[in-house]
Amino acid sequence: MAAETDTGAVVITSEPDIVARADRIVLPGDGAFAACKRQLAERTGLFEVIEEAVKNRAVPFLGICVGMQMLATLSREYEDTDGFGWIKGEVVKIVPSEHKLKVPHMGWNDLVVEHNHPVLDGVRTGDHAYFEHSYHFVVANPAHRIAYTDYGDDITAIIARDNMIGTQFHPEKSQSAGLRLISNFLSWRP
Repeated sequence: MAAETDTGAVVITSEPDIVARADRIVLPGDGAFAACKRQLAERTGLFEVIEEAVKNRAVPFLGICVGMQMLATLSREYEDTDGFGWIKGEVVKIVPSEHKLKVPHMGWNDLVVEHNHPVLDGVRTGDHAYFEHSYHFVVANPAHRIAYTDYGDDITAIIARDNMIGTQFHPEKSQSAGLRLISNFLSWRP
């Protein structure tokens, strides 16, 4: 996507010195919250470099799935674990009001866009996104939730604050809506 939009090279790394020079940071997600947090802590200086870039230099940040959940104050997944605390709220287990709905929530769901955001340019209510998760982010400030999906209850789909955006769904697996969001993120100037 970066090559197609002429927005620069994509570098996959966990090296703090490389992350420190990045003009955008993406924290992908796979696995449980506590394990991801431990992995970040074990990589000496990595979290500190990410935090300095995002909070002090306003480098655009995209968290995907558990990468988005890391922005929370606290996660209740398996064990209480502190998050980054960049967007206040808690990560809690999905408990759908309809018993026929299964957890983990896996599959395609429609997005419901609540607030405009430059990264959502061309992404509309009704666009499909691919979800795969058992826990979801309940934001403390409703203004930070810019889109949700209905899965027996409102499940946060996209959060945003300042130079940070996060998706509970996987944009890289979400076809046209996901590709549009990624393209917008690559050119976004908060």
